[in-house]
Amino acid sequence: MAKSRIQKAGDLKTLTDSFKAAKGVVFVDYKGVTVKNAGKLRRQAEKVGVEYVVAKKTLINIAAREAGFDLNAKELDGNIAVAFSADEVSAASVIANISKEVEQIKIVGGALEGRFITTAQVKALASLPSKQQLLGQLAYVLNAPRVGLVTTLSGITRGFVTALHGIEEKKA
Repeated sequence: MAKSRIQKAGDLKTLTDSFKAAKGVVFVDYKGVTVKNAGKLRRQAEKVGVEYVVAKKTLINIAAREAGFDLNAKELDGNIAVAFSADEVSAASVIANISKEVEQIKIVGGALEGRFITTAQVKALASLPSKQQLLGQLAYVLNAPRVGLVTTLSGITRGFVTALHGIEEKKA
């Protein structure tokens, strides 16, 4: 059944709001994807807070333009779906991971800071660690000097105690 003008306007507003709120946008060609694999993609996207939307290219163009993005979805090949994420990396990494498992899912581009980026740039973005991983690495690097100092100081006292124990055994 065809959608009414009111439903289309609601879909457009939702899509525009998603473009405005997203820091990372990935365009996906889903042609030939089975329902099972599409469900798998949606579940994996949902786990990491990525919104996955299937819409017509015309609707994507209008929503992107209203949100201030400089892109033309009609130039993209295939049936297009859009993945939105609150950070720059999540959408790219979840789509890249699922595209390794499901060959019909293809990254056809993306948007970052309002500009269109190529497939290669999206894949490079997907290879970056997540924000949580980067924060963990930073905490490790900041903590390493303290751990080294504690290890060194405890080694000195351990050596002193071992020397005292050796002297005690010699005298006994």
